[in-house]
Amino acid sequence: MTGCLRGHSGSMLLTAADPSQLVPAREQMAFTLGFHIILVPFGVAFTTLMLVANYRGLRHGDQTALLLARRWSQVAAVLFAVGAVSGTVLSFELGLLWPGLMGRYGAAYGIPFAVEGLFFFLEAIFVAIYIYGWRRMRPWAHFWSGVPVPLAGIGGTFSVVSANAWMNQPAGVDLRNGQVVGVHPLQVIFNRAFWYEAVHMFLAAYMVAGFVIAGVYAVGWLRGRRDRYHRLGLIIPFTVAAIVTPVQIFFGDVIARAVFTTEPAKFAAIELLPQTGTHVPEVLFGALVDGKVRYGIPIPDGASLLSGFSPSTRILGLDAIPKEVRPPGDLVTIVHLAFDVMVGIGTLLLLLSAWYALGWLRRRTFPENRVFLALTAVSGVVTVVALEAGWVVTEVGRQPWTVVGLLLTRDAVTTSGNMWPFFAGTVALYVVVAYGTFLALRLLRRRWAAADAEGDAWADEGDVPYGPSRARSDAGAGA
Repeated sequence: MTGCLRGHSGSMLLTAADPSQLVPAREQMAFTLGFHIILVPFGVAFTTLMLVANYRGLRHGDQTALLLARRWSQVAAVLFAVGAVSGTVLSFELGLLWPGLMGRYGAAYGIPFAVEGLFFFLEAIFVAIYIYGWRRMRPWAHFWSGVPVPLAGIGGTFSVVSANAWMNQPAGVDLRNGQVVGVHPLQVIFNRAFWYEAVHMFLAAYMVAGFVIAGVYAVGWLRGRRDRYHRLGLIIPFTVAAIVTPVQIFFGDVIARAVFTTEPAKFAAIELLPQTGTHVPEVLFGALVDGKVRYGIPIPDGASLLSGFSPSTRILGLDAIPKEVRPPGDLVTIVHLAFDVMVGIGTLLLLLSAWYALGWLRRRTFPENRVFLALTAVSGVVTVVALEAGWVVTEVGRQPWTVVGLLLTRDAVTTSGNMWPFFAGTVALYVVVAYGTFLALRLLRRRWAAADAEGDAWADEGDVPYGPSRARSDAGAGA
């Protein structure tokens, strides 16, 4: 049945033009997903860092660590709210922009999202309990009330990753005449691509959260705020990121071979390989122009060695893909360059982590020279770039399919209305959300600075993360 569907879709691609809605729909989905994906690591990993600081504070009576945990919990609350907004928009987009996907395969594709909804509400409940439990619950009971937060975040993220993996490796559906007549939920969720995509995203989340938060405190350190608060704020997240980075590099290598086996078309794009062959070089940078590799730096036999540990390993090229569903050269180039960016940044972060580890082994602290601190300050930004590049590889590498072998992207998109105004409105909404997030985080920072200046860092303990401060409220009531 899959073969029949592939042939049918291919013939349609040859005889009909792409719908005019395809470009704006893809651009809008790319924009909103690119925005939302930045928030995911903070629900999965930042809350874990919060609990690490909380545990350290309780275990060792460390008030500075407890202060970090409380302030980080307020930031987590703001980012959770923003993620809820951007995630809701994405949910509506699936139905509005891609009715072909939801209409044909919603019975299967919707299963992971139903599971994600359960995790979302669970996370929301425990975020509220943890935030408002400071100094209102017994210390250890309060700590344990926060443990479900990152666990629910992981479950929700894995559910969404499962839906994405299903589009790359569809499974668990019985088809008859192109219609779904049976669904096997566990096979849908735990498809062949789920495990390597889930592990890769999980580790990436800890890298992003770790380097971003460490970068914030590195900036403070560079500005002369060399107190224990900023030291601990850098050490906790950087240590986690430094531990995860080599693990991610190792699993990234394993995952690349899994893609080589299960997603040959995507792998051919990653390797910028127009022709099937052996002794395939690893090409750094470069572009596919008129079916030929240009401007790249080849490493002889590199791709074959990395794929099968032998120069004679045979790798399928783009020529092995039927012409009617072969991705165009510009998309292949995008996938290849995005992969290079992801791997290149990962390698640089590995070197930075090694520098940190060496300094820790020698002096039990991080290197305090300005070069290391400046690189740490930048590491958060480049880690986010690597995260975005990884998702470009995953999403663009699947094209021209929405569900590989079953549904072409051109057949999934809506065919009614002008999508450009809708796209413009979405961009405007996200600009407002981003600016609101900036204002909320700036308000938190100002409160903390005022509390520190007064000599009582816990002075704003009774305040909600984004409401009026208690001090100002009391003054207003007195007036």
